[in-house]
Amino acid sequence: MDLTQEEWASELENDKNAVILDVRTQGEVEEGIIPNAIHIDIYKGQGFIYELDQLDKTKNYYVYCRSGSRSRQACSIMNKLGFENAYNLMGGIIQWDGEISSI
Repeated sequence: MDLTQEEWASELENDKNAVILDVRTQGEVEEGIIPNAIHIDIYKGQGFIYELDQLDKTKNYYVYCRSGSRSRQACSIMNKLGFENAYNLMGGIIQWDGEISSI
């Protein structure tokens, strides 16, 4: 499900079952990451799917990438793997005005 920047931040703030998932490349992550995000690079192919399968499917996942395209794709993959709640950050981190930390 696509959420606007405001919806994503608001839902995330009030969700005690939330996990933030960054699906960008390692190089992109090194430029900054939303605090407390876990990183799984969508370009890992089968490795990406393997790592997703290790996650708790009962959690709510707030997924982002650079612009919102890869994270939308990641949410679709997650839905096919049995994740019920995967939320895509429309506009990605380039439009994010919340906190960003360095690794």
